[in-house]
Amino acid sequence: MNADGPRGGTHCMKILLVSPQTPDTFWSFRHVVRMVSKRAAFPPLGLLTVAAMLPSDWSLRVVDLNVERLRDEHLRWADYVMLSAMRIQRASVLDVVARCAAAAKPVIGGGPLFTTGHEEFSEVPHVVLGEAEDVMPELVRDLEQGTLKPVYRASGYPDVTRTPIPRWDLIDLRNYVTMAVQFSRGCPFDCEFCDIIVMNGRVPRTKTPAQLVAELETLRRAGWKDMVFVVDDNFIGDKRRARALLRTLIEWRTGTGAPGGFLTEASVNLADDPELLRLMVQAGFTKVFVGIETPSAESLAECHKMQNRGRDLMSAVQTMQQAGLEVMGGFIVGFDSDPADIFKRQFEFIQRSGVVTAMVGLLTALPRTRLYERLKREGRLERESCGNNTQAELNFRPKLNRDFLLSGYRDLMNRLYEPRAYYQRIRNFLRQHQPRRGPALRLSPDDVRAFLKSFWVLGVAHRGRRAYWRLLWTTLLLRPHQFRQAIEMAIIGHHFRRVATSLDRTGDS
Repeated sequence: MNADGPRGGTHCMKILLVSPQTPDTFWSFRHVVRMVSKRAAFPPLGLLTVAAMLPSDWSLRVVDLNVERLRDEHLRWADYVMLSAMRIQRASVLDVVARCAAAAKPVIGGGPLFTTGHEEFSEVPHVVLGEAEDVMPELVRDLEQGTLKPVYRASGYPDVTRTPIPRWDLIDLRNYVTMAVQFSRGCPFDCEFCDIIVMNGRVPRTKTPAQLVAELETLRRAGWKDMVFVVDDNFIGDKRRARALLRTLIEWRTGTGAPGGFLTEASVNLADDPELLRLMVQAGFTKVFVGIETPSAESLAECHKMQNRGRDLMSAVQTMQQAGLEVMGGFIVGFDSDPADIFKRQFEFIQRSGVVTAMVGLLTALPRTRLYERLKREGRLERESCGNNTQAELNFRPKLNRDFLLSGYRDLMNRLYEPRAYYQRIRNFLRQHQPRRGPALRLSPDDVRAFLKSFWVLGVAHRGRRAYWRLLWTTLLLRPHQFRQAIEMAIIGHHFRRVATSLDRTGDS
């Protein structure tokens, strides 16, 4: 083997695909994962999709560091290591790259981390920038010939109707809480802080409904019966195609009796479309993550969140809840236009709206975003973002007093996830929410085990015991059909409370 690996097309290539570890953040759901006896929240969808683009006669292994350790024998086995990562996984990436260098295994890096910041990784000899579909044939040819280039750059946005079904056979589905599929890429909006349009563009590209159903059918046949996260940048970026998919999903679920449900990400203008809401709920969607960001009209204007301006955001949230969806909300503090009472206003909005899963983060300037470029021009950019907006630190000089902003953020997070406030927010949500009709109690063995763990952790061992039992007993008596949801939300709250508490141990550096 030379520096670039084996030469010659007759060699059965051995590729190790590594997904780095995700730190303890909102989206890691690490404490939820433990409670429900799983190892990770979501599978490495990008890596599994890339694996499906490699020749079928190659030998492939996937190591998800959220599930297992990277062992020396993994590296000894491999000819090449493919590494796909997000910015938040940077620390884990550096560790993996060092391990590969020590083992003389060449690394090919890809994913958002490298697409927007590959210059930071001189240790990585080969990188794929942008989406993989159009560059993979050249990469595979060069791998076979032992002539890898330093950089493979996608020249445009690929046609995702050619994207293959992910290689689900390379992982153990039982390790994960939720599976993941993707229908579309891109978002039609232009929020200043968002790097989606940098990577995936503003014109949504979608798979065909039959294509996505084929992916779901593969999961169903593999025995998957639980939730599926449709990881689109904005599921309703193209409403016409979203409707077509939903109608096909309804037919598929009716014909197969597929259990489980879906969650996804969408813009707040979903609330303007009753038909789309009805179809989503009928197709099995139960949750939607919405970027609400802030109740401050001035801050919405500043970040160019045009889809949120000029509307009653509280009413929009309640409309989606009443249609049968749980709204998971993204919120941001730290805009230049934020008033001094922004923390009070955020708390009151979140409590009153019943956005139980409120993911509040500090504004961060991600590479190549319009926010990043503006702050750089203004001389306010201080360092690169770590990608974790739940750390109590900033990578730019804010307009609000820095200490006031950081302490206010910590206080807001702790107030939101303090047991009494959190359980009250669940009750506010349950009053608004109109779930699909069904049996009053539908608890699987996994649900029962999770409840028994929550009984001990939340009902005995931790503070907030009274509020926990009050929530469960009142829900069981008054809203038995929502009891399973109340348990799930109580468990998720434990994770967010742990994340909020950890903020008290971090600071701006």
